[in-house]
Amino acid sequence: MAKFINYLQTKSFRNNLLAAIATVAILLFIAFFSLRYYTKHGQGLNVPAVKGLSFNQAVSKLEDLGLRYEVDSVYIMDMPPGTVIDQDPEANTFVKDNRTIYLTINTAQAPNVKFPEIQFKSFIEAQSIIHSFGLKVGDTVYKADISKDVVLEVSFGGQAIKPGDVIPKGSKIDMLLGDGRGNEDVDIPALLGFTKGEAAFSLRGSNLKLGTITYEGAITDTANAVIVAQSPALTDSVSKVKIGTPINITLSNKK
Repeated sequence: MAKFINYLQTKSFRNNLLAAIATVAILLFIAFFSLRYYTKHGQGLNVPAVKGLSFNQAVSKLEDLGLRYEVDSVYIMDMPPGTVIDQDPEANTFVKDNRTIYLTINTAQAPNVKFPEIQFKSFIEAQSIIHSFGLKVGDTVYKADISKDVVLEVSFGGQAIKPGDVIPKGSKIDMLLGDGRGNEDVDIPALLGFTKGEAAFSLRGSNLKLGTITYEGAITDTANAVIVAQSPALTDSVSKVKIGTPINITLSNKK
């Protein structure tokens, strides 16, 4: 023990200790500055805001700053295809050069969904189900039926559809609903002089529907052709029909 204590007091020990401390300090110095160089400490940039831009605009912005990117896609209704809907990291995040920015793009191709069961459900319930499947409510038409605001028939693109049918997400679903008035009679509207569009609007307001359309003479302008005859017609002896009755019309370009 005495020899060890005497050794600690020698010049040789002090020189070795100083050499060891200097070596450790040099190694730490080299490691620190090497790490700073490798990680480019303090060097970087803020991520640009590309959310809401088109894909091409976003890529141009990122490449100008030397940033890389990777792309994923989802489908969102009512948003232009090719639009950036999300980015990671967020805008103004400080990152290193050559960092990868992850972009989420709205795809143009709508995914398919299986149509749900909504027939004979209330309109409010059917509307909620349709929205939950990523679909939209299209036209709603009423017919005479004791069931009020109950879905009687459903169609897509003018064709009847049933549960399980595959249709594109975002499609509009047309529904035929009961008006709860059953066999109630309504007044026959006078349609003479109306265009087809005006007649259809008037009939909907009366809970009637447009029936067979015939044409008289040469039709040069369908949109402006007017009704010159209807059946059933409003007469002194006939003034009412059942709700949902089709009204047949004849169109002509003659004034």
